[in-house]
Amino acid sequence: MLTALAIRDVVLIERLDLVFGPGLTVLTGETGAGKSILLDSLGLALGARSEQGLVRTGAEQASVAAQFAPPPGHPAFEVLAEQGIAPEDGIVLRRIVGRDGRSRAFINDSPVGAALLRRVGSMLVEVQGQHDQMGLADPATHCALLDAYAVPPGLRIAVAADHAAWRAATVALTQAREAIAKAARDEEWLRHAVEELRALAAEPGEEERLATERQRLQQGEKRAEAIANAVSELTPRDRRSGGPAAALRAAGRALQRLVPSNDPTAVNPAAAAIAALERAEEGLAEAETLLSRLADEAEADPRLLEGVEERLFALRAAARKHAIPVAELPALRATLQDRLAALETGTARVEELEHAAAQARQRFAAACAKLSEQRQRAADRLDRAIAKELPPLRLERAKFTAAVAPLAEAAWTAQGADEVRFLIATNPGQAPGALAKIASGGELSRLMLALKVVLAGGSTVPTLVFDEVDSGIGGATAAAVGERLARVADGVQVLLVTHSPQVAARGAAHLRVAKYITKGRAETRVEPLEGDERQEEIARMLAGETVTDAARAAAGSLLGAA
Repeated sequence: MLTALAIRDVVLIERLDLVFGPGLTVLTGETGAGKSILLDSLGLALGARSEQGLVRTGAEQASVAAQFAPPPGHPAFEVLAEQGIAPEDGIVLRRIVGRDGRSRAFINDSPVGAALLRRVGSMLVEVQGQHDQMGLADPATHCALLDAYAVPPGLRIAVAADHAAWRAATVALTQAREAIAKAARDEEWLRHAVEELRALAAEPGEEERLATERQRLQQGEKRAEAIANAVSELTPRDRRSGGPAAALRAAGRALQRLVPSNDPTAVNPAAAAIAALERAEEGLAEAETLLSRLADEAEADPRLLEGVEERLFALRAAARKHAIPVAELPALRATLQDRLAALETGTARVEELEHAAAQARQRFAAACAKLSEQRQRAADRLDRAIAKELPPLRLERAKFTAAVAPLAEAAWTAQGADEVRFLIATNPGQAPGALAKIASGGELSRLMLALKVVLAGGSTVPTLVFDEVDSGIGGATAAAVGERLARVADGVQVLLVTHSPQVAARGAAHLRVAKYITKGRAETRVEPLEGDERQEEIARMLAGETVTDAARAAAGSLLGAA
């Protein structure tokens, strides 16, 4: 419900802070005191269009903040959660309007757009006035209200489930048809691509394995080349020369000649050099043996490297052709094979899905027929209930009808296959029409009140605002209006602007709106009334400008009766 309203610099209001409680709160005051300013201020917080003229003369901006305490689980909390706005201790809607007419909107101090402010505001407050109607006058709400009034919830849930199943079956059928059509257009390309990929037979992880093997083989070739170069350096280019080993032996023989052959006891002065040459010859022989062994072990296979590279390059070429990584080639092959298979077996699959969709539609249609029957019964009950409420509200000639009509199949929804509209004929012989188009302002307000009395439990809006619902009536009719407003206020919070003393006496709280002239400037104030002050106000409403003792006594009687 609405718990507080803070208004700053709006038209004749400089500063106003109001606190509201549950039940029926009535606002009274003389014509021109500023009651409409209060409603305009509340409307501004709820997302109504801002106007430059709302800013009080001399002020730079006007602001209105409305604080609400909705019940736990109210839909408004879900909307705020979707927008990332914390509920805190409740919901505060705030609007600031500058002198240029531009406005800013906030919910719980988070900046929001006017559309979101209106959406949340419509969930918290419903306005029923002589000129501006929200809620019940909107045909989009009628089906849900009728269902909440007298249609079993289980039936509505079943219809929604059958609708979801039907839509899912329809989507599956549409996708299958589209897949077949696309496959048929691409059949030749599909067959060629599948054959290429089948012949290629790419395997998961194959690119990494081939790349590693290619690197290993390339490194092997480099090793074999280095060993071959080393061996060639030790191999004599001229076979007649004998190579490095022969040179070492020849050098040793030459040094042996330094000792005379006829002196066996002589010491060769080149003995150390000869020993070094012998060791060098032995090392050279060992090096040749080791190099020969390495050459055998590192023998490269150019054909193997060529085969690895051809396979690797073929995989990468196929991947480039289809604009995918090599790793995705097996999955692409499977996908294209599925598309080709869908073309080959698609007709049978479509027939299966057509049958499934037809059965789902049949189940939904059958559930809708049951729901339509229940809605028609609920509409008859609602018509009778509203008919009982109209005569005391001076609408005895009016005829209310909750019309349930079938929708075209294209318009079927999870709510069923019906269109529900609340219609009214205010005079005998008149064709029923839309509420807002047929009834006059006062008639429409009283009709809305009758609907609210009967449909009190069908709406999740916790606060109702009635603007002069009692306009143009008095006596017993006004008393009937007051009694019904009090009944509605047993379930939801009701704010009422009224000129009727009979209605005002029914309020659980009473606020008087008055205009004062201070230093040559008009200012609207709102005063809570209790006890004698309230009796005096109702007496004024009864007597007019001059309040008499008889009017006071009548006011006391009205308050006592309430």
